[in-house]
Amino acid sequence: MRGLTGARPIRVRTTTRAATTATAVLAAVVLFVTGCGTGGTGARDEGPAHADPVASAPAAAASPDPSRAPDRVNAVRLVKADPKVSAEVKRELRPCVADQYPVDVSYGNLTRGAVDDVVVNVLTCGDAVGVGTYVYREQGGAYVNVFSAEAPPVYAEIDRGDLVVTKQVYDRGDPVSSPSGVNVITYRWDSGRFTEKYRTHNDYGQVAGAEPSPAPDS
Repeated sequence: MRGLTGARPIRVRTTTRAATTATAVLAAVVLFVTGCGTGGTGARDEGPAHADPVASAPAAAASPDPSRAPDRVNAVRLVKADPKVSAEVKRELRPCVADQYPVDVSYGNLTRGAVDDVVVNVLTCGDAVGVGTYVYREQGGAYVNVFSAEAPPVYAEIDRGDLVVTKQVYDRGDPVSSPSGVNVITYRWDSGRFTEKYRTHNDYGQVAGAEPSPAPDS
């Protein structure tokens, strides 16, 4: 048994070999009985003296299941059947080439539902200007419009669980390709609706329209 390994020899000062032998035998018997009586089998005696703190700790609480990605939706049909979409946007929603419609579709968990939400941006065919952006939430097996913005040019994206809407700002005479600035608005789902959390405005420089400096005389 491992409990007996390394036991120190008993050192005595006796005058006869018989007394020494008897003492050693008696000590061995006492050690044997003590070790086997308290530890059971040898295999058990060799186990760890203390319980593993990792093994004895309670299991960590399971994290909530992420939202399920929905099947690919027909964004064109979804927008055209939506009564909240204006007639003007629906007129813009026509094929640009063959059966290719000017829509951008994104999926993500914005409203903390069981199924990912659908963000649809409707663009123009010629210059890809956003004329409408919409968020659809799955409710009872159908998609319901929970956000709309139709003040062009507008475009929406999903950023780390928030809805970020970008609106270009044009001064009089600005070409479509050169807005004067941009508003960036961050919305967050709260109490069953989207509420504005942050808003920033950036003015673009007018370097492109500046008069060129005359070349220096040589």
